[in-house]
Amino acid sequence: MAKRMIVMLIVVGLVLGGIFGFQAFKNYKIKQYFASQGAPLQTVSATPATEQGWQAHVDSVGTLRAVNGADLSSQVSGNVSAIHFESGADVKEGTLLVELTSADDLAKLQSLKANAALAKITYERDLRQLKAQAVSQQTVDTDEQTLKSLEAQVAQQQATVDYKFIRAPFAGRLGIRQVDLGEYLAAGTTIVTLQSLDPIYVDFYLPQQDLDQIKVGQSLEASVDTYPNQKFPGTITAVNPKVDSSTRNVQVRATLGNADHSLLPGMFASVSIDIGAPKRYVTLPLTAITYNPYGSTVYVVDDKGKGANGQQQLVARQTFVTTGATRGDQVAVTSGVKEGEMVVSAGQNKLRNGAPVLIDNTIKPTADANPLPVDQ
Repeated sequence: MAKRMIVMLIVVGLVLGGIFGFQAFKNYKIKQYFASQGAPLQTVSATPATEQGWQAHVDSVGTLRAVNGADLSSQVSGNVSAIHFESGADVKEGTLLVELTSADDLAKLQSLKANAALAKITYERDLRQLKAQAVSQQTVDTDEQTLKSLEAQVAQQQATVDYKFIRAPFAGRLGIRQVDLGEYLAAGTTIVTLQSLDPIYVDFYLPQQDLDQIKVGQSLEASVDTYPNQKFPGTITAVNPKVDSSTRNVQVRATLGNADHSLLPGMFASVSIDIGAPKRYVTLPLTAITYNPYGSTVYVVDDKGKGANGQQQLVARQTFVTTGATRGDQVAVTSGVKEGEMVVSAGQNKLRNGAPVLIDNTIKPTADANPLPVDQ
């Protein structure tokens, strides 16, 4: 019985040893196979590092404002008797726009003019009689005072009559008419807006640390979202001599040409001012940079020549870089990458230092200095 048990244990031991031995042998062979295969190829997008010109600039946002702009209204009340303009028309300075009923004021003006004319005749007659000592000096002085008083009343009434004729105070483009014929206007009621459109101002703010970068007469470019592909050149014409103590910003005004009247007061505008001389930097797509707390890195693709299978061997090498300014989808690299080196632009999240790579640029990130929305 004991011998049977011993034999059975020996057989079981041999069987288990064979199973475990086979499994160990299989694992060894699998490991040996994968070791001989090397690291798997990682497909990435890559782009050569190129040196490009960079122009430093200061950016801001502002609002367009007319050189002259006003909502025209009457200084006196009255009924609208005539309208002499069309909405949206361009008018010259002094153009008659609206007339208010003025018959009573004109009649009063004629009466005052007649009284003033009579007072002048009386004054001149008494002045001649004074030389002949026919009247006293007091009479002449009274006549003179009466004449001056009536002339002042005539001037006052003439001004009242003139107020009934609303004219354009400057040349510009009229807006939409706000009054109708026969309507009663109270003093101060808006009749129409008048805006001078060429040239046009753009007002914007800059932080105080940028004040040493700008000056009156400096060129700039403005853009509005209405015309995304168009730039409007202009010149800085004024810098506010006071910095806002709450924001530490200073107001700047530039003048833009607007001959085609495409820019309108009240529009939102982006402003860019070139500062300093242009410089050249190695430029990469923003997606090529991996930002970490310990520094920024990129993967450079090194060509190791042809392998045993005759295929080109490309290996990723991680390196630290120092980045500078950005513009659009691009970033300037001041150190760490040389011009002409091939840099991974997408897919670096699956790489490690020394990993073999396969470059496939069928789909690659954009690197546009002035990107536009996809629907433009």
